[in-house]
Amino acid sequence: MIDGLSPWLVVFLYALVTALATGLGALPFLFVRSMSEHIVAYANAIAAGLMMGASFGLVAEGTKYGAVQTVAGGVLGVLFILLTQRWLAGHQTIAFGGLSGVGARRMILVIIVMTVHSFSEGVAVGVAFGGGLALATVITVAIAVHNVPEGLAISAVLRPKGQSVLRCAGWSIFSSLPQPLMAVPAFLFVEAVRPALPYGLGFAAGAMFFMVLVELLPEAFGQARKAVVATLTSVAIVAMVVFQQYL
Repeated sequence: MIDGLSPWLVVFLYALVTALATGLGALPFLFVRSMSEHIVAYANAIAAGLMMGASFGLVAEGTKYGAVQTVAGGVLGVLFILLTQRWLAGHQTIAFGGLSGVGARRMILVIIVMTVHSFSEGVAVGVAFGGGLALATVITVAIAVHNVPEGLAISAVLRPKGQSVLRCAGWSIFSSLPQPLMAVPAFLFVEAVRPALPYGLGFAAGAMFFMVLVELLPEAFGQARKAVVATLTSVAIVAMVVFQQYL
């Protein structure tokens, strides 16, 4: 994989990069107190396109090992996100950061949603290594870039409520810690049980793709001009597919 490093360590470091990238989303708030919804929406549109393009790569790689298994994994990934959303819907009474009520609920729910879906992103990184370093690099880049506007979204909620930029960055990174924590077990499992690879790739693709459709894009379309959001998403998809072809 990489000379001189254990495979599991390489997986962990790749996934750690995606988690740390989330903290970059807080940096703009060193200069501004709040950020336009349009900017956040456009950032989410680009992230959505990159993740959708990366999902295509996961599916393409998975079908090399079994098309039916990849589809089955994709269905499981979708079900995972659906069940996660249902669980979150029943846990909405919360206090956070010295606040209570609606403001506190929104703050903590944003972090919870980001943290929970980070599990699937960690799995995506881990199982991608089963398809080779090139595929893993593509998925890592896609998720890392996606995590920047994700951190931006978290900071956009926390900063106006009086949280420091450092705390915004800290909570953003915290929300993505499941990625390095889940990547290594996912990688080891796939390596130990090779027939599970198409299921794992399909699961990651299904979870990522569905998450884009139900979380990132609806929010982006609701906050900015639909034509611009659609254009940015489409260009990002094409760019990621081309990037995969030449990597």
